[in-house]
Amino acid sequence: MSEFELREQSAISLTKLRAQGVGRRKKASATVLFFLPSGRQPGGEIIVNNRTAEEYFQYNLTYLKNLRAPLVKTELTYDIKVKVYGGGLTGQATAIQLGIARALIDGHLHTKYNRKILKGSGFLRCDSRVKERKKYGLKKARKASQFSKR
Repeated sequence: MSEFELREQSAISLTKLRAQGVGRRKKASATVLFFLPSGRQPGGEIIVNNRTAEEYFQYNLTYLKNLRAPLVKTELTYDIKVKVYGGGLTGQATAIQLGIARALIDGHLHTKYNRKILKGSGFLRCDSRVKERKKYGLKKARKASQFSKR
């Protein structure tokens, strides 16, 4: 594909762009883009790092259910493209979920109804817990060696 064709293709896809959101969890960060469904398919396809969500998350139903939860709650179908990096699969799945929820209340998709549903379900709440660092003199973050009196 030539550079001109690539530029033209990206311009077409940007016209279909409806909303975007960013989600973070632990060390993972996800950028989520919502597009109008293409005419051929009914929509609802999630692409993560140029692979289908099922393939990326190794067909793990827990992760896939978490990804689709905000969409199921609001009963919306859009094509979603996600760029995610850092962390493990659990952190990435939660980061994508937060990004999807934030995108649903952003831009063209914003309605008070969506916000009310997502906020009530807890999808807009960021889980800020991160791994505690290991301290010197201890075996782990809080685990110390057994105390001996003698």
